[in-house]
Amino acid sequence: MTIYIGADHRGYAMKEGLVAWLREQGHDIHDMGALEIAANDDYPEYAQAVAKEVADDTESRGIVLCGSGTGVAVAANKVKGIRAALIHDVNIAKAARNDDDINILALGADYISLEDLPTGQAGAKKIITVFLETPFSGEERHLRRIGKIETI
Repeated sequence: MTIYIGADHRGYAMKEGLVAWLREQGHDIHDMGALEIAANDDYPEYAQAVAKEVADDTESRGIVLCGSGTGVAVAANKVKGIRAALIHDVNIAKAARNDDDINILALGADYISLEDLPTGQAGAKKIITVFLETPFSGEERHLRRIGKIETI
């Protein structure tokens, strides 16, 4: 699958780990930045870069990261055709794909780890796996709701 990924300085380290892992999984990864840590960079530029690519390539998915994940989700959702959600749990990831057909996953690098924790909290890799593997249900009620969102 083609995946566009971007992060600011707070999500940079996790993004780098995810890029390597996703490539190992056989995905076509496009790193939209940051390409180096710059403490004064701004997350909207990376979220917008990912969102524009995903909007143009509707078969692709996107992953955006910042400290909380909130800012990149808000910024990505400004691009027409994008349905980005801040996800921190595999059940929410599954529901967001199944019901809302999200095409961009936002992660808060300050609040989740790359790998699963001994406490049972899912790490970014598991959340991303669910995001990539869960199909949209295509149910009429979900299509209707997405259609209403698109008219906003």
